Formats: sequence, C-alpha cells, structure tokens
Amino acid sequence: MRADARRNYEKLLAEARTAFAEHGTDASLEEVARRAGVGIGTLYRRFPTRHALLSAVFQDAVDELLAHAQELEKSPAPCEALVTWLRAIITHTGEYRGLARALMTASACPDGTGEGTAMAACSIPMREAGTALLARAQEAGTVRADVPIRDLMQLTNAIALAAEQSPDDPELADRLLSLAVRGLRPRQ
Repeated sequence: MRADARRNYEKLLAEARTAFAEHGTDASLEEVARRAGVGIGTLYRRFPTRHALLSAVFQDAVDELLAHAQELEKSPAPCEALVTWLRAIITHTGEYRGLARALMTASACPDGTGEGTAMAACSIPMREAGTALLARAQEAGTVRADVPIRDLMQLTNAIALAAEQSPDDPELADRLLSLAVRGLRPRQ
C-alpha cells in the first residue's frame, strides 16, 4: 500500500473506532469518511461493506482475545478458563453498541457467505479458539459433552446484547453468564 493510501486507511480505522464507540456500529459511514478527511468512495474502496469495516476495526481486539485463549489453554482449571474467556468476549462486545447484534448475524452465516462475510471470517478463528477451550473443559468432565461451540458463542453474544439493552444494570452480563455456566455443567 502506498504511504498516502496507508495513512487514509489508518485515519478511516481511527475515525470508525471513535464513531462506533460514540454512536454504535450503525454510525454514519459518511461521517466516518468526512472525519477522516476522505470521500465516501475511498472508504468503500478500502471497506466494501459495513461488516468489512467492523471486522478491520475490531481485529486488534480479536487478536487479543485469541492470544488470551491460547494462554488459558494452559490453565489447570479448564471450565474456569472457558468462562474467563467468554467473560472477556462479553466485555469486549459491550464496548460498542450494536456489536453483539453484528456478531450474532455473522455467527448465523458460518460458511462466510452473504452480508456477514468479513465478520464471519473474523469469527472463524474465535470459534476455533473457543472450540479448543470447550474441548478441554468437556474432556475434564466439567462441561456437558453435548454443548457445541456455535451455541456457546451465540449465547455469549446474546448475553452481551441483553446487557447492552439494560445499561442501568451493570451486573446483568455477569449474572446471565453465571446462569449459563450452571447449564453447561454435566447433569448429575
């Protein structure tokens, strides 16, 4: 990428992060382009869809979550490691209004087709990292064997969405995750 194109790319990402934090993931892309000092055509050349821009904006956080999952794979308590990682996902998702809905849409598109293509591609390594943590917990007998990662990721996004819709209840996400964890435990 040429130096000026790289600068425009970085400006667009910075302005998109700010706009998504302030106004949610439905923020005006025209406003993002204007604040970055470029035309809307430049934004769409770099990011053909809103989901492509979302994916690029959140890539650093995804990388951090993936690294965190790798660290947690070494934990002697597999179920707690899985829950810690799920909690980190909920925390990240809660930083941007509308992100949970976008992630749920991407999860419903596992083959990477349709509008969620960029977000779905971003969710594949997350699903793989979650699969490794879930498998360890299942092998240890601390999580039911019939729990698939796809359902667990959707549940995590649903918890984040519920918390987003109830901003006056900052403990809601943790309570809902605790409830979900109880349901993950093997039946006695």
